[in-house]
Amino acid sequence: MGGFPGAVYGAEWSAGYGDGTPDTAGQLSGGKSGYYPSKVLSVKNGVLDWYLHSESGISMGAAPTPVIANSSQNPHRPNSQLYGRYSVRFKADSLPGFKTAWLMWPDSGLWPMDGELDFPEGDLAGLIFGAFHRSGSSQDVYDVVPSIALFTSWHTATTEWTPGRVAFFLDGKELGTTTVGTPIKPMHYILQTESCLPGCPAPTTAGHVQVAWVAVWSRI
Repeated sequence: MGGFPGAVYGAEWSAGYGDGTPDTAGQLSGGKSGYYPSKVLSVKNGVLDWYLHSESGISMGAAPTPVIANSSQNPHRPNSQLYGRYSVRFKADSLPGFKTAWLMWPDSGLWPMDGELDFPEGDLAGLIFGAFHRSGSSQDVYDVVPSIALFTSWHTATTEWTPGRVAFFLDGKELGTTTVGTPIKPMHYILQTESCLPGCPAPTTAGHVQVAWVAVWSRI
């Protein structure tokens, strides 16, 4: 615990936000939830593991990110590219109050104007869904794509982002596609795993998210 990415994975991964960084809800709640990679992330038998739990009234997640080979139009964003295909193999315990929002976030930081793509998203005790947050608007306009799949089985979630089109696939089957408000600027990929949206986990809620692999392709 706390050794990830270290020497073994340091060329391919970053632990993302440092300990104590508020997550999405934590920015609004005064720090009751946040990212703590040193207390959450580890690797066992080649599987990346989040130990999601609470300490001293703070629910703890982590947001690691893979380094994308030959990615960058932005040297400060080794997890960034314009367009591409992103695929992740994952499962999780049923943990009400903890959630994934594995996403592409605009390098510009201009949100919602430059859009956002989230997949898989959802409370870990609920169903997996995807969300297209449209670019080109000063308001957050988004479309939710539901599934009937739980996080508690192994799944493969894939996002294909090409000019004028974004599609989500779950276990090889197309879940939803949009051609409206698709992002047109570089974005970076983050496996953001957090809590308290909308409700926080019980203090005793604890368990694991696992990722077997992540694959990222660039657009040719």
